[in-house]
Amino acid sequence: MPYDLAPMSSDPLLSWRPLFPIAETTTYLVSHSLGAMPRTVYDRMREFADTWATRGVRAWSEGWWSMPVDVGNVLARVLDAPAGSVVMHQNVSVIESLIASSLEFKAPRNRVVYSDLNFPTVMYVWEAQRRHGAEIVTVKSRDGMTVELEDMLKAIDERTLVVPISHVLFKSSFLQDAAAIVKRAHEVGAMVILDCYQSTGTVPFSVRELNVDMVVGGSVKWLCGGPGAGYLYVRPDLMGRFEPAITGWAAHAAPFAFEPGPIRYAGDIRRFLHGSPGVPALYAARAGYEIIAEVGVKAIREKSLRLTQWLIGAAEEQGWRVTSPKEPSRRGGTITVAFDDPLDPKTIGPAMAAELQRREVLVDHRPGAGVRVSPHLYTTQGDLERFIAEARSILETKAYKTHLGAKIAH
Repeated sequence: MPYDLAPMSSDPLLSWRPLFPIAETTTYLVSHSLGAMPRTVYDRMREFADTWATRGVRAWSEGWWSMPVDVGNVLARVLDAPAGSVVMHQNVSVIESLIASSLEFKAPRNRVVYSDLNFPTVMYVWEAQRRHGAEIVTVKSRDGMTVELEDMLKAIDERTLVVPISHVLFKSSFLQDAAAIVKRAHEVGAMVILDCYQSTGTVPFSVRELNVDMVVGGSVKWLCGGPGAGYLYVRPDLMGRFEPAITGWAAHAAPFAFEPGPIRYAGDIRRFLHGSPGVPALYAARAGYEIIAEVGVKAIREKSLRLTQWLIGAAEEQGWRVTSPKEPSRRGGTITVAFDDPLDPKTIGPAMAAELQRREVLVDHRPGAGVRVSPHLYTTQGDLERFIAEARSILETKAYKTHLGAKIAH
């Protein structure tokens, strides 16, 4: 194997492990779905409660109102984005809908291009734009796990308005060539919305170097920021071009002037806001952002590549199929493993994940890919070894059949 886990006992990132309480009692390998909660969230949430309790309505003018931009500035350190270019929202569905509401789908430039492996919520948002004149162009995956760059670039032409794609595919952890896609889109006058939900916090990238138009994502996964805190980056030179129809008083140039009539948009990133912010979620998200920014995504990536490469080798030694890309440069932080059973190959994956969870080894499953396993900065060699050992035990004892029921009973 190209990576040796022997030095893991001296892994400097493990000094952060005590900050994640669940790691004390659980083999936590599901950061691609919900990152482990940092212990500092307790402090942040108490700060929120104490502020509400003692400052009351004054809290709005003393920090709450500006939190979408203030917390966005913390995340900007991770994205290599300039201050004032990232704003916080509830989730990616809201963000993509807000962006879509600012576009005009007029032929011939009315095409929306993405792959059939995009995250479904993004598809739903853009499919809904058909009623406004959008033409959806879906790039088909050749293998159900990856998207050929050639196919994606070919689909982007002078009729393309926007390309909303995933940086890392949720199903297989395939890492798309964002730089090449952005370059092609800009050549034909299109814009790219890069969904970095599965890359921010585990795959290093710079929004400045990519020259990407917009980046969206959330805090639930690798950022360990919890639910309810999505983010939007907008390239500074583009901000003034957009006037979202999904809007509200927080996007107004002078929200507390309470002006009637059509909105007068703020001249900065605040023009992409709408109503009052979800303050508690922003307190929680900040705790995760601060840790990831201090540790550094480059260090997390180096550890991730070492661990995932070991995991690929260990899984294949057991005869299990690794369905995620094996080349380090083509995958994010997750490894997908298929456990085949001639009795019922379609249901063994969910059953395996359920039995592992019963044994306090947390992973999950996605149809057509297999069980998803994700080491993060707090993962130890023992965590990976336990996953292998427990999965092997489950297969050897047919323990997973307890989750399949009568369907495959002998």
